[in-house]
Amino acid sequence: MHDPLAALLKQFFGYDSFRPLQQEIIAATMAGKDVVAILPTGAGKSLTFQLLALAEDGVTLVISPLIALMKDQVDSLTASGIPATFLNSSLDPAEARDRSESLSRGDYKLLYAAPERVMTPGFIADLKRWNIRRIAVDEAHCISEWGHDFRPEYRQLAQLRKHLPGIPFLALTATATPKVRQDIARQLQMESPENFLASFNRPNLSYSIIPKSKPARQVFEFVHSRREESGIIYLQSRKSTEAMAATLKAEGIPAIAYHAGLDPATRAKNQEAFIRDEARIVCATVAFGMGINKPDVRYVIHADLPKNIEGYYQETGRAGRDGLPSACLLLYSRGDLMKNLRFLENATDPEAAKIAEIQMRQMADFAETSTCRRTALLKYFGETWPDENCGGCDACLNPPEQYDATRNVQKLLSCIIRAKQAAGFSTGANHIAQVLAGANTAKVREYGHDKITTYGIGADTPREEWAALARQLVSLGLIDASPDNFHTLNVSPKGSELLRSRETILLSRIPFSETTGDSAKLSRTGNIPCDEALFQSLRTLRKTIADARSVPPYVIFGDTPLRHMARRYPQTKADFLNIPGVGTQKLEDYGQAFMQEIRSHLSSNERQTFEPLSTPPTPKMRSGDGLSVTQLETLNQYRSGKSICQIAKTRDMVTSTIAGHLAAAIANGKITPDPRDFYSQADEKRIDAALAATEDGLSKLGAIHNTLNGEIPYETLKLYAAFKSMETPA
Repeated sequence: MHDPLAALLKQFFGYDSFRPLQQEIIAATMAGKDVVAILPTGAGKSLTFQLLALAEDGVTLVISPLIALMKDQVDSLTASGIPATFLNSSLDPAEARDRSESLSRGDYKLLYAAPERVMTPGFIADLKRWNIRRIAVDEAHCISEWGHDFRPEYRQLAQLRKHLPGIPFLALTATATPKVRQDIARQLQMESPENFLASFNRPNLSYSIIPKSKPARQVFEFVHSRREESGIIYLQSRKSTEAMAATLKAEGIPAIAYHAGLDPATRAKNQEAFIRDEARIVCATVAFGMGINKPDVRYVIHADLPKNIEGYYQETGRAGRDGLPSACLLLYSRGDLMKNLRFLENATDPEAAKIAEIQMRQMADFAETSTCRRTALLKYFGETWPDENCGGCDACLNPPEQYDATRNVQKLLSCIIRAKQAAGFSTGANHIAQVLAGANTAKVREYGHDKITTYGIGADTPREEWAALARQLVSLGLIDASPDNFHTLNVSPKGSELLRSRETILLSRIPFSETTGDSAKLSRTGNIPCDEALFQSLRTLRKTIADARSVPPYVIFGDTPLRHMARRYPQTKADFLNIPGVGTQKLEDYGQAFMQEIRSHLSSNERQTFEPLSTPPTPKMRSGDGLSVTQLETLNQYRSGKSICQIAKTRDMVTSTIAGHLAAAIANGKITPDPRDFYSQADEKRIDAALAATEDGLSKLGAIHNTLNGEIPYETLKLYAAFKSMETPA
């Protein structure tokens, strides 16, 4: 059966297939459902609402906080032949008026605007005239105070419900814990939204963490071997971004600074220089990069400790959006944590400060783990990594040395017990480290800890190592950290048993290499071997065309299409159109120039041959049965005899979602139930008649639902479509 969505995907975006969950998100929104979608950076969030806009009548309103990037987003769409525009404060009144009139005529399919503009009375009146059919809320985590980038103006967006009744909302973000996901739906007044949660794993990214000693020298060592690649270096203060940029410039590496303290013109100029490849490196505070479109950022360095894991995940996610191998490096110092905590001392909101402290300590725990970085990162978001070795982090590629820690563990656990007995209360890791080291401090004397048997028995080991060992034993469950943010320690039942058994305990010695050499060499999946000389020539051509059109190079083509060109050598329109990322508009606009460059290269160079590309790893959210983990859970419950309603209640989901899971199981041939288990013969005849009356077939269940006046539930239509797909010959 012809799939109009797939045809649009190829025509405008140049892709032959959807990425995981894209098609399901589009289908749910087309059916009039509210949707919350959590997809990692680079997984194609934007394509869901962009393709949706092309597939249906009317205008899609895209609400985004990223005023500075709206022009680039619209430029990218225009280059692909998609009519889109933006309205923000960068336009003069005449330009804004012209665009408003074009919207009234129906000239655009997508409109980008910031939340504060959307909620003005005049703009709301305009929205009613512009045939808005759906609303996409990008960076939706900004609506939640539990998110890492809360923006109060997002809280007003639910008011659009009363002004534009019946319009479905699509909320998208790359970063959201379960609590934030629930808050997004609640704040946008979504009733029974469809929820889509992709794997948080970014298989093309490598992760490494090294002790921070001389950050400027360490950063230089890392970027020196990557001089031709784009990178972002994150630092906490404005002053440090300028100092790092100056240091790199002095070493002959072009770098620019970006922070909120720069005047708007300088900030815009620096951002423009980075996205247009005129400056390869930007040294920035976290004010830079949110929602950045640049797909070919090859590394992200955190020269200071991020304040929370969500921020770290989102910032590292700006590397490798095009799926090519990219690196993430963190320079870690316990002192950075102490500095971050000191900023909270004068906080005016105790509850917010408490949340921030918990998040800061979680970030430090992540940095200090000696196990797989990917496993620890995914665990934070509630996802389990099924492999013991991820093959893409320093801990997995260079496993830490194991050593016999029995005596030091016994000393530490005994000291915690003795100290509590002497003082009558528990103390923290730093205090216990002082007792073991034999420190003569006022608190040690006041608590009587200079009199206990474990005082000074660890003087031969640095205090920092004792504190680090305590944190390691917390992660192993031998020490219980108190609920008040890890301030006080108690030996757990498991730790007490270890002391009694006197068994040997082996621990991983946390590697403390301060060089970045190995980190720079970590590689990940997604590499596309190609004719590197031709690739560089195509990059030069791309930059020339981009400069002539005053757009960033990635608007013309990303690195991924260029690498495919440099391995396939396309010289006909048909071959060029088969390059991933090449649609009909880009073929028409740029095909001739790039094919001429390829012919010119081959006139003086031999054509190279390459091994077939390996199949990228299947996203971990998928089971071996071709179903997602959540679909498989629904299937198992159905096989146990539960009805759709019972499963929905057990799993705290809506019936439409459960029906979708079962429809996927039917389409995959995992179950072959009788259709009468789900709908009557009379209903089937009604759906058959409605299907015959629509030109779009089963690709638009929403149209069938409307034809039936909503009298047959959408979940029934999903199951009907699944049974019909089984009848269609392959």
